[in-house]
Order: sequence, then structure tokens, then C-alpha cells
Amino acid sequence: MSNAISSKTAAKPWRSAPGLATASRIIAALFAGYGLAYTSTMFLTVYLPLVRSDRVVFASLASFFVYLAAIIYTFAARSATRAWLVLVALSLVLGVAAYVAGDFGARR
Repeated sequence: MSNAISSKTAAKPWRSAPGLATASRIIAALFAGYGLAYTSTMFLTVYLPLVRSDRVVFASLASFFVYLAAIIYTFAARSATRAWLVLVALSLVLGVAAYVAGDFGARR
């Protein structure tokens, strides 16, 4: 029975090292969280129904809460891989939506 367990962990060495998972979560929280905060700022700056200066200020202040939520989510996620995927996917969706808005006549 112990051979079966050791062969499973030998096939996936990253699962046996909790330090790597923690390091991956920290890096995801720092960099992918920052990317999500940045793209949410872009998205809100384009789509909020306010005067431009108010949109920029509101979006910039909201980015701090988005960054905090991303950090909390990163450590609450089931796995580091899932945290990376969710944060990067949300960043891509918000970034593309903000970028495409200019092509379709949304205000900038």
C-alpha cells in the first residue's frame, strides 16, 4: 500500500511540496491580482456612466478593493492553479472588453 502512495506522489512532485504551492499563491496574489486590478480600472473607466474625471477617480479607488479581493481569493481558492486561472481569465475578459469598447464607439 505504501508503494502505491509513493508512486502517486512521485508522478506529481509539486503536490508533495507545499512550499511551492504557497509561493505560487503569493506570486499569483501579487502579479495576477495587480493585473486584475489594472484591467478592472480600465474597464470601469470606459463603462461607468459618469463624467470622465469622476470615472477615473472612482475606477482608481475601486481598484484597491479589487486587488484586496483578488488577494483574498488567491488564498481561499482550492488550488494555486485554480487561483491563477481565475485571475488571469478575469483579467483577459475585462481587458478585452475595455479595449474593444473603443472600436464600438464607447466613450473614453
